[in-house]
Order: sequence, then C-alpha cells, then structure tokens
Amino acid sequence: MNKPVVASCGCDEDTAALEFTTARNKILGTVVRVEGEERVPLHVALQRRLAWDVCSPHAVPGYDNSAMDGYALHAVDAVKGTCLPCVGASLAGHPYDRAVGVGECVRIMTGAVMPDGADCVVMQERVTVNGDSIILQRQALPGDHVRYAGEDLQAGSIALPAGCHLGPAQLGMLASLGFAEVVVRRRPRVVILSTGDELCGLGQQLGPGMIYDSNRHTLFGLLQTCGVELIDMGIVADDLGQTRQAFAAAAGQADMVITTAGVSVGDADYVKQVLSELGEVGFWKIAIKPGKPLAFGNIGGAVFFGLPGNPVSTMVSFHQFVRPALLKMSGGEVGQSLRFQATSLMDIVRSPGRMEFQRGILTQDDSGCLQVVSTGNQSSGVLSSMGKGNCFIVLPASSHGVKVGQTVLVEPFAENLFAGGNV
Repeated sequence: MNKPVVASCGCDEDTAALEFTTARNKILGTVVRVEGEERVPLHVALQRRLAWDVCSPHAVPGYDNSAMDGYALHAVDAVKGTCLPCVGASLAGHPYDRAVGVGECVRIMTGAVMPDGADCVVMQERVTVNGDSIILQRQALPGDHVRYAGEDLQAGSIALPAGCHLGPAQLGMLASLGFAEVVVRRRPRVVILSTGDELCGLGQQLGPGMIYDSNRHTLFGLLQTCGVELIDMGIVADDLGQTRQAFAAAAGQADMVITTAGVSVGDADYVKQVLSELGEVGFWKIAIKPGKPLAFGNIGGAVFFGLPGNPVSTMVSFHQFVRPALLKMSGGEVGQSLRFQATSLMDIVRSPGRMEFQRGILTQDDSGCLQVVSTGNQSSGVLSSMGKGNCFIVLPASSHGVKVGQTVLVEPFAENLFAGGNV
C-alpha cells in the first residue's frame, strides 16, 4: 500500500498554544494525496473522486431537439395570425422522417429531434388548434426553444475533470455519456481506536468509574460522511504491550490513524511512549475552545491524529483539522471553510482569550434573513449540544461576547453540506 508522506510536525508539548490557522496550515502542509486507483461500477461510485479526466465520446445533446412541447416550423412563417397545416409529428425516439416545407409545421414533443428545415419551436400554449392546422398567437424567432447538438458538451471535450467529486449530478452525466464504469481514486484507509481501561463497550454493564465508548462511534459517523475506507479496531486496554501491538497494526494497514484521549500534557498512560517509539508525533496546544489538546504526526508512515477526549472537543477537532486533511488526502481542493454572517437572537457570554466554536442553531426568517441561537450549555462534555445544533458560532479570540441583534460568524456543520464543496 502506498503511504502518504508526513513531514515532521516540529512541535513538542512545551510549546505555546498554536493559533488556529497556523495549526491547520501545518497539518495541510504535511499530508499529501494517497496514490492508487480502481475501476468501479457507476452505481457504487457516489462520493468517490475521478482518477482521470472523463471526455465526452459524443456531442451532448447528440442532435438538435425541442426544449418544449409545441410545433416545429420555419421562423419566416412564425407571424401572429398565420394558419399552418400540421403535416406530421416528431416524438421522442420517433423523429419525423421528412423535411418541413415553408408554410408547414410539425407537431413536436420535448426532446424530440428537430425535423430538417425547421428552425424554431412554437409552444403549444401559443397556438390555436383548428382541425389539422394551427393558428399562431404570436411571432417566433429562429432558435426559439431549440436545443442544439453539442450545446452542453462537444465530442472529445472534458465532461468531468480528474479529482471531481462524484455526486448525483455527476453520476447522471456519466450515465448520459454511456459509461457503465468509472476509474476513481483510492479512498484513504482510516483506522479508529479508543484507549483506556475506563471505556466500556456498548451492551456491556458499566462498572465503577467506567463510561461507554461514545467517541469512537461519533468518529465512525463523521468518517462515513468523508468517503473513506474505515477500519474499526475497537478499544485498547491501558497496557504497554497491547497498545504497542494495536498501534503498529493500525499503522501497517492505514493511511490515517485516529485515537481519542491521552493527548493532554501530563496524561499518565502508554500512548505517548508508544507513539515516540513508532513514529514522530507532536503534542500541541491549540488556541481554540473547545479542543485545546491535539496530537499530530505520523506512525509507521500513516498520518496520526490524537484527538481530545471530551466528546464535543473530539467533534470540533475533527471538523476543523481532520476533515480538511482527509479531503486533501482524497485529492480534493481544500478551501476556506464556508462561513457567513447571521444575526444573533440572544446574548452570548464569553471571555476573550481563545478562538471559540460554540454550537448554534441556524435558521432563516420569513424575509430570508439568517439568524442563530446558541444550543445552550457549551461545556465540552455536553454532546447534546452537537446533536441539537447545525452550525458553529465562530467567535474570535478577541471577542468579549455578543449582544442580541448583533451579527456573528457562523459555519454550518460540514456533513450538512454537499461533500464536494468547502470543508
């Protein structure tokens, strides 16, 4: 398996907190696109990325056709009040097999081939039918309601470029060109695992001081929206040998390894020791809230993310750092996150110091104006704040809070957006 190259992260646990943009740029500056491609049937290609340009084997549309149900005729005859005999019909799949003469018309359906000689279509709503003839209610011009051959694509032109994200519209276009299969880029292989004796599997009885392993399932859901090949390695106990074995196995089969917890300064576990043995990982403090601790680097050639253990911190870190990295590894173009202004319908209290990603509910009023409210308790352990919300309220480090009626910057949760766009 071809591995992505990961450069040294150049940070250690004693450095000052990294500014958000600096941290994101460091991550994006080190990960590279994974190599490899495969041919897949079109019906399973959704959310994949094209490995090569796809060129149109023929013009689209392949022939001049009507954009409306109506009558095909010569524009010189299309004068209000003119009466024209209808000499035949052109239906989808059954074209009229003769030329239309001056002073004649042909009944035509949407998508049907334009008959020879006709250069415009008059909508059926703009004629009066009188037996086998029609009377025009208004004038028409050459080209009215005609879709010309090659209007969408010329034969040999690029229909979809390499790296294009395949959504429903793209699959429809490929099908319209006759492609039953398509060559796509290999998906990044991502391993997720949890560490800690306090974690309990779902369906098991909680013991004293234990919690259910929720973060791994949160990550499982987030990763499924990213179009990756997911490998779940479950829970690893607080044991040096088991941790070493699990991390080595993960790095051996993955392009990216993601864990949660064990990344805070002073954590007394085996994660840091094993990471130092198997790779090069920096333990960062990032000037954001929630999600201050983050581990990033590589183990055995795989990109490594150690996310914070608090549930909301895990999700914020994934949205802001892991998702863009996966987009780049998949071969997509990483742009700025989609953010825009909305009016706050409530006071938002906070202290300056760190950039903050509060969870909000974004709506639109009857006049089309965007407005947002907080989901309530913003503690990093309140996972329900992510379930209730549909966006982040992005507050700069200098913000002292927001008063009702003021505008704030909002960022919709990426999984709610079309996957081919911004991250």
